[in-house]
Amino acid sequence: MSAHRQVNAARRKAPALRKPKFGQNFLVDASATRRIVDALGDINQSLVVEIGPGRGALTRMLAERAGHMFAIEFDSMLAQQLRVAFAGSKNVEIVQADFLGVSVAELLHSPELHYKRAKVIGNIPYYITSDILLRLFEQHESIETIVVMVQKEVADRLSAKPGSRDYGLLTVTANLFAEVEQLFTLPPSAFSPSPQVYSSVLRFRIAPKASDLQIDAHEFLRFCKLAFAQKRKTLFNNLRSRYTEKRIREAMQEAAVHSNARAEALSLSQLTQIYRVLKND
Repeated sequence: MSAHRQVNAARRKAPALRKPKFGQNFLVDASATRRIVDALGDINQSLVVEIGPGRGALTRMLAERAGHMFAIEFDSMLAQQLRVAFAGSKNVEIVQADFLGVSVAELLHSPELHYKRAKVIGNIPYYITSDILLRLFEQHESIETIVVMVQKEVADRLSAKPGSRDYGLLTVTANLFAEVEQLFTLPPSAFSPSPQVYSSVLRFRIAPKASDLQIDAHEFLRFCKLAFAQKRKTLFNNLRSRYTEKRIREAMQEAAVHSNARAEALSLSQLTQIYRVLKND
């Protein structure tokens, strides 16, 4: 299926327009724009997918550098304005679609395009940040690098270390698929209209670890959802709803984890050790 056909299919599948809690906030800081695009590295020979181009702040600079790019915009009015603005740019395709329904693999296989993986960039709407990141991780085989701007609170969770307050299921999920870097933070004044929160730019270098850890990613994340189900409970108590106390103790002992430990204190490696023992139950 061509890129245009698959985008049209995504449009048909897209839910009714969702209203963000704080509306749309457009990047207006030129220096920040350059730093965000620079974070993608050399894109002269790359396919770039931009999520939510809005008024085109990032798109203009990306168009000057990218080998080819798709800008995926949900808002039909903004998409039309972008088509007019970039009508003369042969390396830019503006498509109106819900990104959650877009296949990056199909974009890569568009006619006359010969790219193995894409680089993804975007100022992600705060109200669907997790949904978009999970969708990207699902498509990790088609993606090389992701640079996104998110609410600082979410960025802190994604880049948190074990034992910190922000460490949780979202952190583990991101670490399972990528190396995560929090690059820099932007104040509300970098946007128009100004949001009520600070924003941070993250870079994910895709590096899936499931194979090396000898786990099935989907099943492991189901286990992690249980492990992090109630933060005030210990890992032992969270796991009791599915496993026997004897097996939980054995698994934690084998992983050298204290019986009173909470999931947020454990590294990805420790969690996988416990999971591997329990899955053979």
